[in-house]
Amino acid sequence: MQRYSVPLKDMRFALEALGYQEKLGAYEAFEMYDLETSMQVLEAMAAVAEDILLPLNRVGDQVGLKFDPETGDVTLPDGFEAAYKALREVGMIGLGAPQEYGGGGAPEALNVLSSEMMTAANKAFSMCPGLSVGLMAALNAHGSEAQKEKYLTKLISGEWTGTMCLTEPQCGTDLGLISTKAEPIGDDAFKLTGTKIWITFGDHNLADNIIHLVLARLPDAPEGIRGISAFIVPKFMDDGSRNPVFCTGLEEKMGIHASPTCVISLDGAVGYMVGEPNKGMRAMFTMMNMARLSVGMEGVALGEIAYQTAVDFSKERRQGRSLDKAKNDTSASADNILVHPDVRRMLLNIKSTTEAMRGLGVWIGIEQDVSLHHPDEAMRQESDDLVALLTPMMKSYGSERGFQNISDAMQVCGGAGYTVDWDIEQYLRDERIAMIYEGTNHIQALDLIGRKLPMKHGRLLMTFQKRVQACLDECAEIEEMASLVEPFQKAVGRLMQATQTVASQGMKDPEFAASVASNYLNLFSLVSLGYIWLELAKHALKKGDAQSATKLKTAHYFMQMVLPETGLYAKLVGVGKDVTMVFDEDEF
Repeated sequence: MQRYSVPLKDMRFALEALGYQEKLGAYEAFEMYDLETSMQVLEAMAAVAEDILLPLNRVGDQVGLKFDPETGDVTLPDGFEAAYKALREVGMIGLGAPQEYGGGGAPEALNVLSSEMMTAANKAFSMCPGLSVGLMAALNAHGSEAQKEKYLTKLISGEWTGTMCLTEPQCGTDLGLISTKAEPIGDDAFKLTGTKIWITFGDHNLADNIIHLVLARLPDAPEGIRGISAFIVPKFMDDGSRNPVFCTGLEEKMGIHASPTCVISLDGAVGYMVGEPNKGMRAMFTMMNMARLSVGMEGVALGEIAYQTAVDFSKERRQGRSLDKAKNDTSASADNILVHPDVRRMLLNIKSTTEAMRGLGVWIGIEQDVSLHHPDEAMRQESDDLVALLTPMMKSYGSERGFQNISDAMQVCGGAGYTVDWDIEQYLRDERIAMIYEGTNHIQALDLIGRKLPMKHGRLLMTFQKRVQACLDECAEIEEMASLVEPFQKAVGRLMQATQTVASQGMKDPEFAASVASNYLNLFSLVSLGYIWLELAKHALKKGDAQSATKLKTAHYFMQMVLPETGLYAKLVGVGKDVTMVFDEDEF
């Protein structure tokens, strides 16, 4: 049986520590979402996650999907339609969508946390509403008023769902190679022809209609990425007729078995342009950037449920005796394995990084809303800079560390963890895709090092440094923070030195920058998590309750046992490209 209890207390602690109420409470847009009300919203969603989504998780993995090649229809396992209906009833799908179109208008931080709990309970299922949320953001930012009224309202209600159709057989990351054609047919409509692959929830039986956001080329479009337009392509037209956009096959995958990954064929399908001609990447990047934050939270979510499972196992499993005889359980023939230092090391690695990554996701969510609602333009820009800088780190490091954390949880459970009985093997399989989709992790590293660092003459990095320094200035006034500040300052020094190396060498040699990018991203990510732990620890000292005492212990563990990994990554950045690029092609 899968074990999961939504960590609502930890979620609340992160919201409190990172200034949710203070930063967002003054905005009229969020007057309904004070902290107490927000927790009530999360509690309602937690009930759906635990009671409805979780029981279907193993079912979806084992039963999988049904595909009818004659009609192109995809059917999910029994129970999934009812689960989707329950999600609609609590307003979980349109939680953060604009109120004027029927949405909840909630802060992004609540979206982040609701995404976490849905993913932990049932990652395959969560991808359906997750894509709809991304399409809502794209339409709200780039769609016409008529498109918002027609499509956005039904996506928010959950009557319809959305997809993102980018990839084609000949192109993945290099979207400039897209060949799907869009020909004008009058009345602002276009006829689209082409094939898209790896389309998540490209067909299913959960909703009345599916709205595809498709990248395609107009007849006179310039070559490359500058010639891509975006189109809305519905599965069913207004009169109920079938638009010729069909699923023609399903991928057999390592994990997320209840999430249909479709080949989508457009055979003269009718579509409607979103935004301006040849500017389709704007809408797509709006959708993708939101998705990248959610993908990072997938590592948090599955790391959390794997951790809870491993903790339960370690308290039940008895093997050997504690090396400290005073801790021996004399009522049993062996002690539980939680007495063993290495079991604790693995569990605390998971706990300390999961809590910090959750905090990072909440911080990004809060800053995203500040960037949209703060009355001061300078503050809006500062927050926007932080969101842009931190998003690739959240996606890449969150998914990578999440996978490692699940693996460590499996190791805690030993052979039992490798079997289906304890479910961790499913979480490991389900999480692995997160390092690949929505831009592979190395693409995120290239984005960080090639775009975000030099952007606006280094302004994004300076904004981050400003926030870090403000936190350190506060910590300097708190005696109990000194032992946390010292290792953090060392890590910041490593990051600044590595940044200088990247700036001096990478500008002259793009191969150097690409060779060190992933290690640099991991270094920067760990420093960002260290900053989060300083904020969490400050709040713990103010609260002074039992939960806070545990937070302080966890903060010290992270600073002493995890943050030193920055030393390795800093050294690897210093190695540069030569040892990697010296090989000839035929030596591989």
